[in-house]
This record gives sequence, structure tokens and C-alpha cells, in this order.
Amino acid sequence: MSDHHTYKLIDLVGSSKTSIEDAINNALAECAKSVRNMDWFEVTETRGHIENGQVAHFQVSIRVGFRISDS
Repeated sequence: MSDHHTYKLIDLVGSSKTSIEDAINNALAECAKSVRNMDWFEVTETRGHIENGQVAHFQVSIRVGFRISDS
């Protein structure tokens, strides 16, 4: 193992009919299917879809940081 770490950032958009938190968790769960070593996320944008004057979907843009293997 090296004495430093190298990270990569990817942008994701998660959505949910119920909450912003669920939108974040949905994005992270899908990302975890193909990305290893995820370490952190930051919310970069929050928005939603409106139908009949009500929130139909919450949408959250996030950046996910993950460590490059063996770094």
C-alpha cells in the first residue's frame, strides 16, 4: 500500500418520489453496483418535477468521490 491516496470524482443524478434523502440513497445504491471504494458525496444541486401543483419527483445531483484501487 502506498503512502498516499488518489481519488476520482463522478457526477450522478438520483431521483425519488418520496424525498431528497431517498434520491441520494438511490443514486449511491446504483453507483455501488459498479464502483468500488466510494468514500464521500456532496450534494451539488437539488430540484424536482412538478405535476398538478405537487412534487412528483425529487432530483438530486451529487458528486461521489472514490479511491483508486491500490492507491
